[in-house]
Amino acid sequence: MSSAIESTGLRPDHVGRRYPATEPYVVSAAKIAEFATAIADRSPAYHGSDPIAPPTFAMVIAAQAWQGLFDDPELGLRLDHTIHTDQSFEWVRPLRVGDAVTASLTISSVRQRRGTDIIGLAVSLDTPAGEHLATASSTLWHTREDA
Repeated sequence: MSSAIESTGLRPDHVGRRYPATEPYVVSAAKIAEFATAIADRSPAYHGSDPIAPPTFAMVIAAQAWQGLFDDPELGLRLDHTIHTDQSFEWVRPLRVGDAVTASLTISSVRQRRGTDIIGLAVSLDTPAGEHLATASSTLWHTREDA
């Protein structure tokens, strides 16, 4: 890896590392309907004049925060060596049309087993004014090139 910061690889002491918030993503009725259609969910809650977003819609926003993790030269992670294995959400309230939402990623756990990094992530979804909306928790499995 040729960068100003030499990759030292992911380590347990990276737990707690937090990345800057993404730019606000503005939730729209069209995006909610598009997502609900893509997941074949015809619930009336996701369509009509005042829809809410399906719970998994949050990944559209949360995944944007993952970029900071893969761009961090110290960690040396590669998306093409990564499997998304687990996902859960803790909701304060649903996402609604007009919500501007930022995503801030924190590394919540790191385990290493036989050439694989098992990385826990917590992505806080918040309004720019500081209202906490949800936390999206994920587990990624990352195989190291030397494995």
